[in-house]
Amino acid sequence: MSGITTTIWIKGMVCPRCIRVVKEDLENAAYSIKHIELGKVIIEGKPNYPEINRLLTNAGFSIVEDEEERLVEHAKLLIIELIESNYFESNFKTNSHVLEEKLKISYSKLSRIFSSVTGTTLERFIIDQKINKVKELLKYTSQTIEDVAYKLGYSSSAHLSRQFKSITGFTPTVFRKQYSNPQK
Repeated sequence: MSGITTTIWIKGMVCPRCIRVVKEDLENAAYSIKHIELGKVIIEGKPNYPEINRLLTNAGFSIVEDEEERLVEHAKLLIIELIESNYFESNFKTNSHVLEEKLKISYSKLSRIFSSVTGTTLERFIIDQKINKVKELLKYTSQTIEDVAYKLGYSSSAHLSRQFKSITGFTPTVFRKQYSNPQK
């Protein structure tokens, strides 16, 4: 190729399995992948967008064309990565600064765009992602609720418990008893 690359933003990629599926599908269609990560792929050459869109749609993903949607998808992926890497802090200012620095946009503007594109607030998305991670940790680890709260940046296990119950209807302890895999 002549060194031309194309970046394609992809909606719906949230885990390493998603990366593997997109990579395999594109490589099977003879695309040369220069780089792939959650939410985007860089391919060599000019893509056949209808073909790529069909491949992605068949796998449960879609191309993100709108600039504001790209920003929102990037923000979502960054938040998921921060939560997965245990980087999230209880200090809201720290989190908002990380998002501003990585996305090169003010938190207030990002929040407005996020709400406009998704119909939900950025803060609610963050809470939902943290609660999903709490569920995962309660189901598949033996970490204490205090450890989980600390890991996800909650100010206390009581704060985590209140928020968890308001969203799931269960306390973390009841959830763990009902949904965790038996540890034998």
